[in-house]
Amino acid sequence: MTSRLIRTTSILATLFALSSCGGGSKPAPQYSIGGNVTNLAGTGGGLTIANGSGADLPISANGPFTLPGTVASGTSYAITIAQQPSNPPQTCGVQNGSGVATNTVSDILIDCSHNEFTWVNGPSMTNATGIYGTMNVSSSTNFPGARQVGATWTDSSGALWLFGGYGYDSKGNLLPLSDVWKFANGQWTWVGGPDVAGEIGVYGTKGQPSASNIPGARESALSWKDSSGAFWMFGGIGFDAQGNEAELNDLWKYADGQWTWISGSNIAKQRGVYGTKGQPNANNTPGARTTAAAFTDASGNFWLFGGEGYDGVGGRGELNDLWEYSNGQWTWISGSNVVNQSAVYGVQGTPSPANVPGGRSNMLSWTDASGNFYIYGGAGYGAAGLNAIFGDFWKFSNGQWTWIGGLQIAQPITVYGTRGVAAATNYPGWRQDSATWADASGNLWLFGGNASDMTGAAGELSDLWEYSNGEWTWMAGLNQGSKFGVYGTQGEPMPSNVPGGRSNPSTWVDSNGNLWMLGGWGSAQSGAQGDLGDLWMYKP
Repeated sequence: MTSRLIRTTSILATLFALSSCGGGSKPAPQYSIGGNVTNLAGTGGGLTIANGSGADLPISANGPFTLPGTVASGTSYAITIAQQPSNPPQTCGVQNGSGVATNTVSDILIDCSHNEFTWVNGPSMTNATGIYGTMNVSSSTNFPGARQVGATWTDSSGALWLFGGYGYDSKGNLLPLSDVWKFANGQWTWVGGPDVAGEIGVYGTKGQPSASNIPGARESALSWKDSSGAFWMFGGIGFDAQGNEAELNDLWKYADGQWTWISGSNIAKQRGVYGTKGQPNANNTPGARTTAAAFTDASGNFWLFGGEGYDGVGGRGELNDLWEYSNGQWTWISGSNVVNQSAVYGVQGTPSPANVPGGRSNMLSWTDASGNFYIYGGAGYGAAGLNAIFGDFWKFSNGQWTWIGGLQIAQPITVYGTRGVAAATNYPGWRQDSATWADASGNLWLFGGNASDMTGAAGELSDLWEYSNGEWTWMAGLNQGSKFGVYGTQGEPMPSNVPGGRSNPSTWVDSNGNLWMLGGWGSAQSGAQGDLGDLWMYKP
């Protein structure tokens, strides 16, 4: 306190002396702006930071930095990333990047770490109406609206594409959608389809592309991209050519801006035509279904498993049939042509032709770097007809199923262990409707879904898990209690950021193995639950 009084007295004396001799006012003190860079890989290859005044600073190493020039006392500053690193590609964020300079600033953190979420786009509230703008014109104000389980794909340039889902259209109606969107360079573009929900399908002629064709509005469809970059979509629950809303079994192709109805029926609730197991046939087709699992193999063939829908004899329920689509024909590979079948687990870790998961829907699924297919949990049937939500873990490889982990009992509780530490006893518990993806190293990841926390309480979770070398690791998010979203600053990855607990988001994986996740049902920043429209990226 004494030193402050002495300094104040000195300043006043100086000002009095200047005034007495006719001098001007004393210039404001000048302060430098700096901080620290962390988790930058290599030499950064292009990372540049700025203070908005043209004083850009290239960064090539971790450690302290100071921006060129100074700012006057009382002047505001706002540090931004002028250019992200490109060698290797990273996404860096700024912490403590803005304020008013009253002294030398040295606490700014430029963090280029992995294992962080970034809130990229969209509102932090629930139930937002879509803002479509002008078709084929990107805009920073465009927004697909809050929605769940749209069909997704990524094109060769890295743009994210979205079809339909269950959500809010331009009028605020909440129904299945049939709009097509593209996200590139930080902005959404409405590319095709209607801006109102609940539209029926326009099928046209089977096998003939047309600008007027459009699949009916739907959610939970299966989708994949072929080697030529064309997008394919099968089934889901939505509207057929007559306006009926139910499970579908139509197969569509989207290429060069046009849809083609390839196979299946334009009328909902169709039973499957199975043919002979292992034999492709032009007449074969899976029955209408929703919430199934799917993958694409190394040869570009499409596979689907289970879901809720129609079997080969007219029954409706949980399916456990496995199908392959190759060279324009469907082949029934394994499982039953009758719904609600029990699982045959066999010996854990041992593949067998007799093994098969029970009929189920809403399961988690992945494909690893070797082309192996995995499913986890979901709702349906375990051993001996047990009907529940499960936490069993399966692998399909070389034509056989293997039960590789998890429990056969109903609704086992999650075991988190220590955050960031892998352990054989860690376990995501019973779970359905999570976001899943495989990273560039082939590790399997899941986020949230409808599940139990460490206390056994059920709901939409915000926990993030990695499966690697046969063990699960709880990586981030909450293991109990509040599941509100922590959004941070839009565009900036931070360790504290985490999406609110949610289920049924629409997801993509980019060429770098990063997860992109849009919306779903869950909790926003305020804690209110509803349909979400926020877009997030997670870099493993």
